[in-house]
Amino acid sequence: MDMKWFEDMEKRIPHGEVRTRFAPSPTGYMHVGNLRTALYTYLIAKKSGGKFILRIEDTDQGRLVEGATDVIYKTLSDCHLTHDEGPDIGGPVGPYIQTERRKLYGKYAELLLEKGGAYRCFCQKEENDEDNGEFKKVENPCARLTKEESDAKAIAGEPFVIRQRIPRKGTTTFRDEIFGDITVPNDTLDDNVLMKSDGLPTYNFANVIDDHLMGITHVVRGSEYLASAPKYNLLYESFGWEIPKYVHCSPVMRDHQNKMSKRHGDPSYEDLLKQGYLTDAVLNYVALLGWSPGGEQEIYSLNELCEAFDISGISKSPAIFDIEKLTYFNAEYIKALSPEQFTELAGLYIRQSVKNPAIDISLFASILQPRTDKLTDISEKIDFFDELPEYDTELFTNKKSKTDAEVSLDMLNVVLPVFEAMADWTEENIHDTLIGLAEKREVKNATLMWPLRIAVAGKAVTPGGAVEICHILGKDETIRRIKIAIEKLG
Repeated sequence: MDMKWFEDMEKRIPHGEVRTRFAPSPTGYMHVGNLRTALYTYLIAKKSGGKFILRIEDTDQGRLVEGATDVIYKTLSDCHLTHDEGPDIGGPVGPYIQTERRKLYGKYAELLLEKGGAYRCFCQKEENDEDNGEFKKVENPCARLTKEESDAKAIAGEPFVIRQRIPRKGTTTFRDEIFGDITVPNDTLDDNVLMKSDGLPTYNFANVIDDHLMGITHVVRGSEYLASAPKYNLLYESFGWEIPKYVHCSPVMRDHQNKMSKRHGDPSYEDLLKQGYLTDAVLNYVALLGWSPGGEQEIYSLNELCEAFDISGISKSPAIFDIEKLTYFNAEYIKALSPEQFTELAGLYIRQSVKNPAIDISLFASILQPRTDKLTDISEKIDFFDELPEYDTELFTNKKSKTDAEVSLDMLNVVLPVFEAMADWTEENIHDTLIGLAEKREVKNATLMWPLRIAVAGKAVTPGGAVEICHILGKDETIRRIKIAIEKLG
């Protein structure tokens, strides 16, 4: 065996810095748990001035979805989780796609055979790369084969897999940064498959090899992998490698009993964007799903998260995804946008309802921005701008504003000639004129404004009041709608 090759591989490994990796499988979408893993992995690296690495784990060819890798790139880019090394930008320990590294795994499997940490299995068993946690360990007869017997079978062309050799007795202890020291009896660990008969590695083997060769110092993954961690430890020990720090995060739950699942209709990251949530709000909320910074602050920019994040703040308990809480975060982020940013983001949704090119959509920022929780709420809020809906004159009656049909008709008859004579159609001028009219008629402002808002909107609930709506509609359309209301009331 060429040990110089292995020595040269060791020389490539970067040292002296924190190095984390996000290693998704390209299976079609980014669920919330995956996004949280990517975020925590990024934050651990950046908090320490280290490197955040993207690795694509595509050894399970049966689950691959066309275009899924592009989804991964786009999501990381949208969320500003910029990787320092990866398939698209390269790096010192590439390639960063597992199928492009397949020649490595066979060599390390042979090395592990030499070291006694694995054995060839010629039994016709299913090539599971994870046990189900429900078995009584029975010694595999292939584990008793001598090296000569195993070599002879392989040379003769008998198909085989390579299995990890787990000690029959004793215990294995590993340390997790969240759950602490965990000790498991070795007789509860299966001799899981490392290399399949087709020459491709299983997830269990490939991720250990890649993590070592890429110099990964912190491995962040879901707590469902806690059961596999002892096997990873034994692999590191068999090779004589340093064991990285494990950070196992508890799952994100739909409720107290069920994990979030695409199959059950729970939203992925892409779904949340389609539902009108902003990327920055989603990222902020996801950061707090299972991590507490301490203190009262809830709204964090990505830079602030980099400064505040600490592994010790990650909870052992599952986090429940609360869509109402996310909506609260989203509303706060929308309010914090500049009017120009809001118009840019909201423009598509505004134009779904307001197709009249004569209406300037930038005017909507002032009435929509403080009242929008999700971008998808916008269309139905402003659908009356394009076309006045059919409405009942009962809307003109409002006890608080002290209006009824008769009062409303009177107010509109007062407003109409004044609006017709108005030369300067600005929001300020409309406002001052209406306030002046109310004062002149010795009525409450609302007594004048309520009938006018019903006349121009045809709705009792609108974003913005009569002044803003009249300004956006423009003089001609406002007058047209007032005349329709007068006719209805007359």
